[in-house]
Amino acid sequence: MSGAARQDDSLQSDLERLEAIVRALEADDVDLDRALELFEEGIGRLRQARERLGAAELKLRQLRETADGTVRADQLDG
Repeated sequence: MSGAARQDDSLQSDLERLEAIVRALEADDVDLDRALELFEEGIGRLRQARERLGAAELKLRQLRETADGTVRADQLDG
């Protein structure tokens, strides 16, 4: 499996877990201690996801080099 595929799997995994955390936090029966644990985990997952997205953006910028070796400094839409 390529590094990009592993990165996508990890990002996908983080996003799916974040969705599960949000659902759990929205539940009526979650106690305070569990809610704090989930919130802390969610913050960690969010940071990881942002780091992965930042790395992917950097990789895309590196791949935008033209054939003569010059780099296009286009801003990525998003």
